[in-house]
Formats: sequence, structure tokens, C-alpha cells
Amino acid sequence: MFTGIVEELGEVVRVTETAGDSALVAIRGPLVTSDARHGDSIAVNGVCLTVVDVADGTFTADVMGETLRRSALGALRPGDPVNLERAAALGSRLGGHLVQGHVDGVGEVVSREPADQWETVRFRLPAALARYVVEKGSITVDGVSLTVAGVGPDWFSVGLIPTTLKLTTLGTRGVGDPVNLEVDVLAKYVERLLGAHLPALPASRPEGDLPGAVSLPGSGGLPGVATAGGVA
Repeated sequence: MFTGIVEELGEVVRVTETAGDSALVAIRGPLVTSDARHGDSIAVNGVCLTVVDVADGTFTADVMGETLRRSALGALRPGDPVNLERAAALGSRLGGHLVQGHVDGVGEVVSREPADQWETVRFRLPAALARYVVEKGSITVDGVSLTVAGVGPDWFSVGLIPTTLKLTTLGTRGVGDPVNLEVDVLAKYVERLLGAHLPALPASRPEGDLPGAVSLPGSGGLPGVATAGGVA
């Protein structure tokens, strides 16, 4: 588990294709390797990878075909910068939000609007992920925990502060560049738990219903289910 607070901007040393559709990557990161051991987890551009070996400030990790297909790691080349974060420790501060390091899809930079001290960046995302993104909610972009500033049918925007622009790969991503996306896992769990009821909800709220109330047909007094009269 990670927090989306990038610790170090590392560099890809080499990418070696292995048997089948997998690869072995070597990444330089003196900070994250300072206490890394075989079997530890390090997020690379938001993808949780398992350390195979560590030597002289560089670690190697296997990347299987599923990861290459579901993320932008397959496009990495020697010399590319990457965002690095070690796994969170129990008792440490949660500066960002809960990040699993399991990429949900690949997005794309649509536009950048610089201001005096910050930038607004808009990303396109897969349609299947759009419902999990809400204004002022959290999303992980290339391993960076960000707050959603605006949303649309197939896009979302964020504001990047100087620190993020300087210390992560998001400062140099250009229009058209791919980025790894991980939506808030809590939203996916809520959808799964309420999935049996959601299809029965009306398309619009009938007049007279309390604002923000959700009435689930056949809820039968399920605890914690909001109704027009309050919480059952």
C-alpha cells in the first residue's frame, strides 16, 4: 500500500525483455534503495513492483505481461525519469490517499494551462473509469496522489503546485503522453457492495424526496441505507 507522495525521481537504467511477454527493469533510485531488500515493494510511476535485487543505488524488478498491457510501463526506455515511492509503513503519516499500486488504466495528457505558480492539466481517461472520478475526490496519476479539480464525460483536470511540477514526472509530461491511472479503491468497493440495488434506482429524483437521499427498493431496513426518511 502506498500514499501517492513521490519520494524520489528515479531513472530507468535498462529494460530487458525476458521469456514470453514479460520484462526485467533496472531503475536507479538511491533514496528508495537505501533500505530496500529482496521482496520489498516500490511503486514505479504508480505501479507496485517487487524488488528482485539491489546494488549501488539501483534495483531490478520483474514486470509481467498483464502489467505491461494495463499500464504505460511498456513504453519505458533507458534514461526515462520515473516517480518512485516505497510502501507505506504502519504508523506513518498518510499525506496523500490510499494507493494500491494497481493501475486501472492508461490516460493521456490533453492540455496544460500554466499560471504564475501552478498549472492546470487535463487528462483523458477510459470511459469505464469515469464514474469513479468526482470533483474534489482523489486520483493517482503516475503514482502521484492528486485532487480532482474538474470532471467531464471522458476527462478530468487537476492543479499542479510547483513542488509537484519540479519533483515528479508530471512537470514534463506533454500533450499526448500516456499516464498511469488508479482511481480511488473505496469507490469501487462501494459500487460492488451496492451493485445489486443500483440498477433499480430511478433515473431522476422524484419531487418531494429529500435532497441527497437515496431510496433503495427492497432494502428491507438494511443498516446504513439512506431513505427519504433518514437512515434505516
